[in-house]
Amino acid sequence: MMLTINNINKTYSDGTHALKNVSLNLPAGMIGLLGPNGAGKSTLMRTLACLQTPDSGQMEFAGIDLKHNPDGLRKILGYLPQYFGVYPHISCQALLEHIAILKGMAKQARQTQIPQLLELTNLTTVANKKVATFSGGMRQRFGIAQALLGDPKLLIMDEPTAGLDPVERERLHNVLVSISKNKLVLLSTHIVEDIENLCHHVALIFAGKVTDSANVKSLIAPFDGHIWQTEVLPGPNSGALLLSKSFRFGTPSFRLYSKQKPSDKAVLVEARLQDKYLFDLLEQEQI
Repeated sequence: MMLTINNINKTYSDGTHALKNVSLNLPAGMIGLLGPNGAGKSTLMRTLACLQTPDSGQMEFAGIDLKHNPDGLRKILGYLPQYFGVYPHISCQALLEHIAILKGMAKQARQTQIPQLLELTNLTTVANKKVATFSGGMRQRFGIAQALLGDPKLLIMDEPTAGLDPVERERLHNVLVSISKNKLVLLSTHIVEDIENLCHHVALIFAGKVTDSANVKSLIAPFDGHIWQTEVLPGPNSGALLLSKSFRFGTPSFRLYSKQKPSDKAVLVEARLQDKYLFDLLEQEQI
């Protein structure tokens, strides 16, 4: 199952050119979509979910032309938007039943899968409570459950770990890894570590344009041997590029990109996807 996107463009009525000739070939498995706020990630996901049509370009998944046959995709699609509303007076169990019926699931399939999803998302004990009364984390878990209804072949998830505590986040990671073996899971998140840990392939998007799309290891490889960490910034003539500043126990720590050791106190560290992302982000800001 391959998702193929060719020269997709999308401009909104206010003149915002959200997607600019986006082209991607994404294989099955867990795929990460990474970019800053306003880069076009949510626009791309809504377009792929057939919630809006592109101005131009082509999209195909599993032999289905998404632009001309959106209903064909909806039968095999699971979608979790970044923000979603719920009916105010309906329980979690009843709402899952309602969504399953809308998806065309047979009664026996609904009776089998809904209890499994409630257990999977740790919602069994609140199945009869109204979703409108759920906390943010519980509502997010409900969103994940509804997205998994019907065993979709394409799963699009926009910020799925938003509002989840560390235990729930780890639980979701286990779920995503297990289900991605026989489908394509497109995951958009601001947590770079999640993509590095979960995804074998990542697409980077900045200002509506895809700047890179490749195996995660191959994107990181050019930075091996060039990432340094230090508690003291080197002088302005070191030639090092400051990628990030963080704190540990109140002490600052700087990550630098440099082809040679920038200072005596700098220590060579393992390159991460976040280094590649921040390097590209700094480059985009200079354009």
